[in-house]
Amino acid sequence: MGSGHAKKLSKWMTKHSDAIVPVSDPRESDLVIPIMGPTGVGKSTFINTVYGRNIMTVGHDLQSCTSKIEHVIVPHPRDRNRRIVFVDTLGFDDTYIDDAQVLKLIAVWLARSYSDGMKLAGIVYLHEISQTRMFGTSRKNLTMFNKLCGDDALKNVILATTKWSDIGDEVGRRRELQLCDTYWKTMLAQGSQMARFTCTHESAWAIVNLIICRDVVDGNVLIQRELVDLQITLPETQAGRALRYTLEELLEAQREMARQLREENGAQGSEELRRRQEELSQQLHSTLHQIRELKVPFSKRILSFLLPSKKSRT
Repeated sequence: MGSGHAKKLSKWMTKHSDAIVPVSDPRESDLVIPIMGPTGVGKSTFINTVYGRNIMTVGHDLQSCTSKIEHVIVPHPRDRNRRIVFVDTLGFDDTYIDDAQVLKLIAVWLARSYSDGMKLAGIVYLHEISQTRMFGTSRKNLTMFNKLCGDDALKNVILATTKWSDIGDEVGRRRELQLCDTYWKTMLAQGSQMARFTCTHESAWAIVNLIICRDVVDGNVLIQRELVDLQITLPETQAGRALRYTLEELLEAQREMARQLREENGAQGSEELRRRQEELSQQLHSTLHQIRELKVPFSKRILSFLLPSKKSRT
């Protein structure tokens, strides 16, 4: 892994390291900037705009085009000895990959770069300003983003709005104020900054410069420290626990819906109701599988009660 400052991979990381394609020649001078947010918000478009040409596939419908964690390396504009590594991440509402797998891919990539000695300079979180309100998927993405980062890393976060061409300026300003006063209020109070991405090269680099122009780059996020420094597994992390809780709530809602469908089907027996039951059965199976993936092993749960945590010993 190159440098003398590289950190040891945990057993969990080693087991899942084949799930991602890491930077082939990581350097301690590299500045990593993940681009995060819901599916379709414009993450690939942002990276293409920064890069200056279309290097990432961009989707134009509701389906996800990014099916894996990809990265693009760009020379630092003011320091020839440094590189900026932009990471195109998946959203926690991906068309083809379930949320547990999305979390694993993001966690492995971030932890691997951290163990390789690369510096996480900051994170760009994108939100679609044309949304009339904060929908469930946007709320879930924001919650998972917060759990991945931890409070200490919020000072290195840029909250950038996209899709400005879809609405008028006055409507956009009102929605910015709503984001500032409600959903992003705590993050902004802890040092995050707001910006607009208007699909121009200038607006993209203005956002990047908010990160790379700081005098000191000392960023890392909570999940990196949890997986690499504390050597715990993904289900034990704050993000893993949050996602499991969300999935358990979803499971209860799906079970209630299945009960109602069974009652309706018993009374009517239509083909449409049977089709909906089959679809819901598949969704229930997927949710149960994800919850099992994020279960902390029973032996670890017992040990957590008997032994002091690694966090308390450091």
